[in-house]
Amino acid sequence: QVQLVESGGGLVQAGGSLKLSCAVSGRTFSSFAMGWFRQAPGKERQFVAAISGTGGYTYYTDSVKGRFTVTRDNAKNTFYLQMNSLKPDDTAVYYCAAQINSGAYSYQGSYGYWGQGTQVTVSS
Repeated sequence: QVQLVESGGGLVQAGGSLKLSCAVSGRTFSSFAMGWFRQAPGKERQFVAAISGTGGYTYYTDSVKGRFTVTRDNAKNTFYLQMNSLKPDDTAVYYCAAQINSGAYSYQGSYGYWGQGTQVTVSS
């Protein structure tokens, strides 16, 4: 069974940085494209970023381009989301997910395994 565990969330002031980690177990990690999603209070869960299985391709939603960086370490079965220049609008629960089909990276239905989420709060 595939398990994903996020860590690294917390409280940070606007302009600060956080690095989220997602540890994956239960299956060959490099076979999955991985994604980050977030859900703010009262809003639907939204795509943030994704990275291909080899790490050669990355994708970002427009609002985080230039501020967030997604990477992976297949040797450690872990992937990461480096978040810089954080804004209050980035406040949300962040989820990592493993893709299970060849659908669009930004589409939640492309992902079959999800972590439990980690809270990121950015104060103004």
